[in-house]
Amino acid sequence: MASFLKTIMGSGATALASAAGLAAFTAWNRKRAEELVPPDGEFADVKGARLHYLDTGEGSPIVLVHGLGGQLRNFTYALSELLAPHHRLIVVDRPGSGYSAYHGDSDRGLAVQGAMIAELMDKLGLHRPLVVGHSLGGAIALAMALAHPGKIGGLALLAPLTQPIETIPQVFKALDLKSPLVRTLLAWTLAAPAGRLGADAANAQVFGPEPFPADFETRGGAALTLRPEAFVAACGDVEAARAEMASFPFRSGSCLPRAISCWTHRFMASRPFQRSRAPSSS
Repeated sequence: MASFLKTIMGSGATALASAAGLAAFTAWNRKRAEELVPPDGEFADVKGARLHYLDTGEGSPIVLVHGLGGQLRNFTYALSELLAPHHRLIVVDRPGSGYSAYHGDSDRGLAVQGAMIAELMDKLGLHRPLVVGHSLGGAIALAMALAHPGKIGGLALLAPLTQPIETIPQVFKALDLKSPLVRTLLAWTLAAPAGRLGADAANAQVFGPEPFPADFETRGGAALTLRPEAFVAACGDVEAARAEMASFPFRSGSCLPRAISCWTHRFMASRPFQRSRAPSSS
């Protein structure tokens, strides 16, 4: 019995030491990410969250909403410099992503995020901007147009999520966690080291057939993806997408803006609700 107890205690001590080491690595990785990718813009408080956004350029307004696990540098990497000479750009970190944070236990989900971004638009005095949504951001842009049709001048959807989710893509499987406790435990132990080890394979799936840009970790903001709060938020986004997409009233299109353009990746075609369609580059 004494030998058995000694073995159990030794195993427990080893597990605790391993968990402490993983948490220390996660804390180091978080600090490193924030040094590599500091905040770029300004902050504004809206109901339920504090949003980080970049306000640049002059002209007719465009609001850009990034996708799952992203942040605003996904757009500033290459797109915003082309648009800023002709448009006022509001590039926003979605609530829970980048440097935007929810307040306490405030409501979360795709429609709620859309409402928060719509409130930011009001605070900034934007008149019927074009809203650009990429991937999951496309679903949020559609939710904004449905809930606030008078505030949206048009939509440009880039490989948007528009359909109920039946199967989580393999590259996002690790985010398919329903338990908040499990999300937090993994966020502070395994998520960062596993994410770094699997980065090459994940980036090949996300960016393929194009190569992963060598400077995307910094200029594209990818370093922030493996912070624990970003992992927890992305898990919540996956759960919200599964729960909300089936009930979004996209099919009628009666409340959507007249101007909708949709660019789709050849592996992510999504055609309902389009009023106009830009030619695919693939």
